[in-house]
Amino acid sequence: MICSSGEAPHDSLDRAVALALQGRALDAPALAAVLACCAAGNAQGGAAEVPRLLAGARAVRERHAGRRLEFCAIVNAKSGACSEDCAFCAQSSRHRTQSPRHPFLEPAEIVRAASAMQARGATRFGIVASGLAPTEAEFRALCEAVTLVRAAGLAPDVSVGLLTRERLRRLKAAGLSGVHHNLEVARSFFPRVCTTHSYEEDVEAVRLALEEGLFVCSGGIFGLGESWEQRAELAATLRELGVRHVPVNFLVPIAGTRMADRAPLGPSEALRILALLRLMLPEAALRVCGGRGLVFGAAGGEGQRELFDSGASGIMIGDYLTVAGTPPEADLALAEALGLAVAGQGG
Repeated sequence: MICSSGEAPHDSLDRAVALALQGRALDAPALAAVLACCAAGNAQGGAAEVPRLLAGARAVRERHAGRRLEFCAIVNAKSGACSEDCAFCAQSSRHRTQSPRHPFLEPAEIVRAASAMQARGATRFGIVASGLAPTEAEFRALCEAVTLVRAAGLAPDVSVGLLTRERLRRLKAAGLSGVHHNLEVARSFFPRVCTTHSYEEDVEAVRLALEEGLFVCSGGIFGLGESWEQRAELAATLRELGVRHVPVNFLVPIAGTRMADRAPLGPSEALRILALLRLMLPEAALRVCGGRGLVFGAAGGEGQRELFDSGASGIMIGDYLTVAGTPPEADLALAEALGLAVAGQGG
């Protein structure tokens, strides 16, 4: 097969890596070669080019991020009873799950959780709350928690749904560092995932936070049935918005949700997703978050080793929203064994 440019796919894949090493966007033939390699890796006998793809992604990561790994952590500050109908989410009130439910935590409890994660290597701490937007009482408690987390020496981030410009400015005054707001999937796939708010509302939430000069983390969740082209579509949207910090989540099928019967992704496909994102977003910080243990296996194992040595440049440590995570001590030990400098740990 020859690409429309007249180049063989092998040459176009090499050029994709070369463009990413320069921090440049992939042109159409280069992206086509990367997507063809990613998709071929799913087919029997189609993985011949995958090692070159993964090696290229690793080289791009090391060019732009060095041999560093950043740890971040979150607290589930308000859990369950969410009004939204996201197909994968255990906290949606539309689903019958065993997800914990509790009101917004006291700020002192949030800062205790932040300090515990700081002692284990976290440099950023996200305060996450279910729902489309906090009530005014919840928002006041959130501002107090942000101030306390900042005073404890961590960069406080929030993931609390849609925030107006006025609320963003109040949070900045309280000491906020960043906003997490995932687009989750490509625009073309979004109607299959959520119907209770629009994709444009999520895009606008990201745009507002960027306009306010905040650290913005926005990425997605993979393994919902989206195509490789839709994965690239999401990455292209993030690049167009100027997002520089991208959390990467992998589906954990949870009983009671609409995605309960989907098979989890395997580590090979997950590594190819990370390679695609690294080549399309060469200078972004890619942080692997939810689903890491399910997809890559036990702490300190070969799967985690491959992940740490991939195109990713950060991980979430500790527990996730409704699923237990990998022990932070095991993550730190593996990073040190691989010669990776962990942010906040002398690196």
